[in-house]
Amino acid sequence: MPDPTEFLHTAGSMPLRLRVQHLTHYAYQGPVTDSYNDLRLCPVTDPLQRCVDFRLEVEPATVVQTYMDFYFNRVDHFELHEPHDFLRIRSESLVETVPDGRGPVAGDFPVVMLDSVEVTENYFDFLTDSDFVSLDAELWREAVDVLPNGVTDLWRDALSLGRHVHDTFVYETASTNAGTRMTEALRTRRGVCQDFAHVMIALCRSQGIPARYVSGYFFNDSRQAGEIEASHAWVEVFLPGFGWKGYDPTHRRESDTRYIKLATGRDYGDIRPVSGTFRGKGTRELKVEASIRLAE
Repeated sequence: MPDPTEFLHTAGSMPLRLRVQHLTHYAYQGPVTDSYNDLRLCPVTDPLQRCVDFRLEVEPATVVQTYMDFYFNRVDHFELHEPHDFLRIRSESLVETVPDGRGPVAGDFPVVMLDSVEVTENYFDFLTDSDFVSLDAELWREAVDVLPNGVTDLWRDALSLGRHVHDTFVYETASTNAGTRMTEALRTRRGVCQDFAHVMIALCRSQGIPARYVSGYFFNDSRQAGEIEASHAWVEVFLPGFGWKGYDPTHRRESDTRYIKLATGRDYGDIRPVSGTFRGKGTRELKVEASIRLAE
């Protein structure tokens, strides 16, 4: 009799059809007005995945407008000007993911491949400081400790830096928050997927390797009963002649068909799944729920 768990152990190497549900709920202490919000919750369609269906519900009801941001991410924008004491955002997606048709990274990617005007101009944003990622002396020294001979191969050295983050940092929920900068995570040596991604990005950039932040979801085929699901973050490194290639320092693996991409940018600040402002006093309570399942 076939093992019913065999599929889950090989999921990352085969096409998957996944259904994602994401709920964000704000409860305000008192009425608020003039709420302006941007959502980056719609999965991208690219050679590695296809968004078959995407549905978005906002309460209180309002008009949603869609545009593309500077990094070609879809943004759903809405405004609520009338008084309201809650905001509920629910998205549901059906996504098909496929193995990378380029196959595994093969051959050498010497650093000299980055010495071109095209790379410098097109990928400058992913080589320098950004809001959450600072390229300071302490970070540079740590990267040099990992790569004492400097960068000799872009992909192999990026993997070494990503594995270093996984092996020397402690994953600890609630140890940081969405506003935590890379420098704080580097100091405490602990954090969540956002922090792991920021530190790997910083290490790569400090050595001249273009790296960007990816937001999305990870289908955890070994998730235990009752384990909380949430959005995920990982890193993509640019390899001339190959393109962007994903690596997840949190799980110490290359991205595969279990990963669903929502947006990419310099750091978390560019791709917040839900962001906005409002006018009002008092506090607000936030609840976020995410569910990723195999589609029937």
